Amino acid sequence: MTRTRPLPLLVLAAIGFAAAFLLDVVLAMQGRPVLVPPVSLIVALVLIAAGLVALAWPVHRAAQGERRIDPFYAMRILVLAKASALGAALLTGAGAGILVYLLSRAVVPIGSSVTAAASLVAAAALLVAALVAEHFCSLPPEDEDQDEAAAAAS
Repeated sequence: MTRTRPLPLLVLAAIGFAAAFLLDVVLAMQGRPVLVPPVSLIVALVLIAAGLVALAWPVHRAAQGERRIDPFYAMRILVLAKASALGAALLTGAGAGILVYLLSRAVVPIGSSVTAAASLVAAAALLVAALVAEHFCSLPPEDEDQDEAAAAAS
């Protein structure tokens, strides 16, 4: 599996930004309350980020040769990290869209803006944690000189 590239993350962030911003505009035009991320979302994103790194740490230790680990477990963590990175990019864009909408109003709602900024930071933290977990699940590059020396010795 290849590493997550920046382009899909940027595209998903742009989609999340546009969708959240436009949805807030449409809701405001209809006189309905605009989107404001709940505090529980912020807590959940931070806990998911911490859990993902904690699950990836044994895989990293196994990749360094310190211990053995089930390869299916490592693959599951890698897939979870990749999915979390894509989802976090979408949520980061959505948090930015909501924050930009709230800050563009004539009267800025402070409490909602702080909550939107906190959700943006929490989603970005999940994105970073997912990319770190994905890095933890990669094998170090093999040294070809050592492989040739081992083959010549046997």
